[in-house]
Amino acid sequence: MSIKLNSDFLAVVTGASRGNGKAIATAFETAGAIVVRVDIQECNSKNVCFIGDVSDQKLIDSVKKYCLKQKFKSFVLVNNAGITSPHSFPYPRDFWDKTISINLTAPFMWIETFIPLFKNVDEGSIINITSLAAERAFPDNPSYIASKGGLKMLTKYYAKSLGQYGIRANNVGPGYIVTDMTTKSYSDKLTRERREKHTLLGRWGDTKDVAGVCLFLASNESKYLTGQDLYIDGGWTTNGLVE
Repeated sequence: MSIKLNSDFLAVVTGASRGNGKAIATAFETAGAIVVRVDIQECNSKNVCFIGDVSDQKLIDSVKKYCLKQKFKSFVLVNNAGITSPHSFPYPRDFWDKTISINLTAPFMWIETFIPLFKNVDEGSIINITSLAAERAFPDNPSYIASKGGLKMLTKYYAKSLGQYGIRANNVGPGYIVTDMTTKSYSDKLTRERREKHTLLGRWGDTKDVAGVCLFLASNESKYLTGQDLYIDGGWTTNGLVE
């Protein structure tokens, strides 16, 4: 099944210059949607790209202002932008503050700012990119785990609160995906193989694996699906004893 989106479909994707965000934005464009990319750095795209810190309210307001000038009947917001700052104990407070700001507070700000817009469209979908860390503990990164766990529950709050307006909200939790963020661990042969063995499929994921699920969640194919957690992890969260 090839998913197509109407030409009156508008999507905003944060963290869209590389990795999962770039793949998600590209998948939406290929499916026919109008896509607004947002990132801290240049998106290298012929289409619209807003550059700035996703936790900056002025940036969010600028994107909203642009969107309100467009003609669309369907709208999706993908909160993909995120950072990770691993550090051994004691964990630096500034690492904590920055990670929470980008990974948790920023999605809250984007959703709250765009709620009036969501209420005026025929179909609305919020997709928050969480992580395995929303379900499983990992060492040396308390801010990442806390932010992704918090984002998971924030999504459920909006699914409940906005469902009356026909707005859906879901989480997509990538496992180990080959991206710029995971280059170091993927390049280490021992680390790569250990993580491959923990999955049920015996491999790392590709950014297209994540993008395909986001496209599904944005489309009418998932119109009765909300408040859910979809883990794109090759079976990592299901696996028990790893020999």
